[in-house]
Formats: sequence, C-alpha cells, structure tokens
Amino acid sequence: MYLVFPSFNLYSTPLLVLVTQGIIFGLLLLHKFSKGKNLSFLFLALLVLITCFHRTTYTIGFMDWYDTFRNTKINYWLINFSLAIGPLIYFYVKSITVSNFRFKRQYWLHFVPALLFALYKIAIFIYDALQPGFDDTQNGFLMSKLAMGPTGTFIETFNILQQLLYLAFSLQLYFIYRKRIKDYFSNTYRLELNWVRNFLFIYTFLFLYSIVQQLVDFTVTELSWIQKWWYQFFSALAVIYIGIKGFFTDTSSLTDLILPTNRTSEVKSPLADKSTELTPANNTVEIQNNKKRLLNFMETEKPYLDPELNLKQLAESVQLTRTQLSETINTGFNKNFNDFINDYRVERVKKLFSEGKQQKLSLLGVAYDSGFNSKATFNRVFKKFTGSSPSEFLKSLY
Repeated sequence: MYLVFPSFNLYSTPLLVLVTQGIIFGLLLLHKFSKGKNLSFLFLALLVLITCFHRTTYTIGFMDWYDTFRNTKINYWLINFSLAIGPLIYFYVKSITVSNFRFKRQYWLHFVPALLFALYKIAIFIYDALQPGFDDTQNGFLMSKLAMGPTGTFIETFNILQQLLYLAFSLQLYFIYRKRIKDYFSNTYRLELNWVRNFLFIYTFLFLYSIVQQLVDFTVTELSWIQKWWYQFFSALAVIYIGIKGFFTDTSSLTDLILPTNRTSEVKSPLADKSTELTPANNTVEIQNNKKRLLNFMETEKPYLDPELNLKQLAESVQLTRTQLSETINTGFNKNFNDFINDYRVERVKKLFSEGKQQKLSLLGVAYDSGFNSKATFNRVFKKFTGSSPSEFLKSLY
C-alpha cells in the first residue's frame, strides 16, 4: 500500500478547512490594522495566524505528509510560537482597556522568550544540516536528542507557567475595566466588554484543555494522535469565531475612552468657568454648588433620555470637568455615574407606567423612551432600583 500526500480524510479535512479560513481572517485583520493603525487588530491578527500556524503540524500529519516523506525537514520550520501567545493576549486586552494605548519600546521584552526560542530552533537546524547523513533522516541529532528531549520538556513547562501568568493579568485588566466603566457610561450592557470576556474565556478554555490533555498523557496513559486531534479541532474552531467576531467588533468607543485616574490631573473642559480651571471639587461648598447646577440641568434638559450618554458628554453640558462631575456624583449623591443616570430613567419608567403608557408603547417601548438601550439592561437596572421586575411592578399598581 502506497501513501499519497495529501490525504483528505475525516481528521485532516476539517482542520484544513478551518485553518485556511482562520488564515484568511488573520490576513483581513492585518489589512484592517494597516488601514486604521488600531493596534488591537494587529495583536488579534497575530494571535489568529499563530494559532492557525500551530495547527499546521497536525493538519499535514493527518494528511500523511510525514509517512509519505520520511526524511522531511518540516519539523525544523514548524517553530512553536506559543511563547508569544500569552503576551499577545495580554496586549490585545490592554489595547482595548487602556486609553490611547501605545506600544512602548520596553514592551518588546515580553516577546524575548519567543524570539530566543525561534533563534534556538534555527541554530539547531544549522548544526544538524552540517552533520553527515542529514538528508537521509527526518530529525537530526540535536532535534531528536535536545529539542524533542529535555529542552522540549523545559520549554513546555515554561510556556504553561507563562500563559497562566499572562491570562491572569489579562483577566485582571478585564475585570478592573468592567468595574470602572460604570463611572463613565450610563448604559453598560452593550459596553461591558462581552467580546473581550468571550475572547478570554476561549483562550482560557483552550489552555486548561491542553493542561488536562498533557496530564493525562504523562500520568495516566499515552494518548494517540487521534485522541489529541480534538484539541487541535477545538483550537481551529475557536480561531474562526475569534477571527470573525474580532473583525466585526468595533471597540473604538472603548479604546478612545479616557477614564479619570487622577483627580488632579484632568484637563478642564473649554466650556468650564476659568475660576475653577484644573480645580477638583474637593470641598463641601463647591460640591453643593455643582450639585445644584447638575440637578437643575437634569430636570430641565433630561440628558438621561440619550441612551449613549456618558460622563464626558454630561460634564461638557454642565460646564464641569469630568473630575468635578465625577466628584459631585460620587460625593454629593453617593452614587457612581451609571447608577445616578439610571435612577432618573427608572423614575421616568415608573411615571410612564402610572400613566398607562405601556399599553401604547409596550414595556420595551417605555424602556427605550426612558433612555435604556436594551431589554436586558432595562430589566436588570429596574429590578436593582425597585426590587421587582417591570411586570411585577405593573401588577402592584393595579
């Protein structure tokens, strides 16, 4: 029986299709980066392309490459770039959650291990290629004795620890940012980084799956190539979702956001009074004055009816800096910005309910008319402020 490459079978074909599609979306992400220079697209493109590249080993293996070409040298060039995965995940999340993110020169240090490993594999190839009989074997002396031996085990262990560390840092960035946006946005359901959450969940799942697989392989029973195929399949499937969703998800409203981090460093709005320029609302008199101004504006202009209202927009309208407005809301009302605005929206909903407006507009219509941007946000916020769902509250009125 003669083996012929390529062999399109139950194991190779799904990987080939998924990997090919993943590469296409990786290139599309690179193109999107080249047009807008948004670093998040570059990091995501590299993640997608590297993840697809790692699937290549198994894809060509199941296509009978290794059995057909017994002395192939492809193992030398299928360099494992897993050491770059962790840093890329971290910088992708950082590029979305840090205002005006710039890739600083010192950030290259995060990719030194991946670069050193690539140089190490190239050095192994050069050494083995100079040895006699290299053309007659698949793996030369250093490849079989070192790269696939103790060094390979060390690299795998180091890679596991590194990815664990970077995933922890990335999750920390996500949860901190998710908490802080409540001080900036009035509607956070669409802006709660659901895409980043799913992105981190996928890579965390793949990481844990690979750990379990390796533990079973080393401590319980040696897994076959077919048993290890499932991890490759899940990885290829995941990268399609990441490539598609990442390509079509617009995070510009988050990356352009400047959250107040220092109450004394914020630039004053050009609309504010010069007498209070660069001065935080740090005393009772000023807070009370700002509070009266804010209450009057909320009652007369009803800015909370705008579902996209954020701290910056309201501060400019009230002629305060974001720091002053944030201080006024936090200290004067003992609330964050999100709760402050949604409190007005809930009160308007209750007023419309009492007038029977839901009979013409429906529950969701009343919610939209009050400044909410989704049914999920409306239900969650309404229950938080009233202790009951909208439908339960309506029943209590009659």
